[in-house]
Amino acid sequence: MADIEAGIALYQDSFEMELSHRETVESQGVEAVLLDVGEGHVELLVPLGPETAVGKFLASRGPGLHHIAYAVKDIDAALAWVSAAGIETIDAKPRPGIRDSRVAFLSPRFTGGVLTEIVEPAGGN
Repeated sequence: MADIEAGIALYQDSFEMELSHRETVESQGVEAVLLDVGEGHVELLVPLGPETAVGKFLASRGPGLHHIAYAVKDIDAALAWVSAAGIETIDAKPRPGIRDSRVAFLSPRFTGGVLTEIVEPAGGN
């Protein structure tokens, strides 16, 4: 989403979602905002520049859904499991994510064309 403030307003005003967290994740080149929906979140991302992964994605595909994420208790075990199942990963090892989580991405070629992230929340939350 190019204008994160407009995105926040859309989800807060139209869908009554509460902003629960906002953070710049330099290592991933994004500003990220989490809005609560039920027990999950909608995460809005804005690239910190055009050469970041999200910046390149937006330049080639335009705004819209970037990826879907699933929480796991043990990301190392989850990566081993998906690898054993023949699912190609983008990340061989977890990398830092928002709120001190550990994340890894799976190749869209193996997940129905959808970029998929697995997330081990910090402290198991």
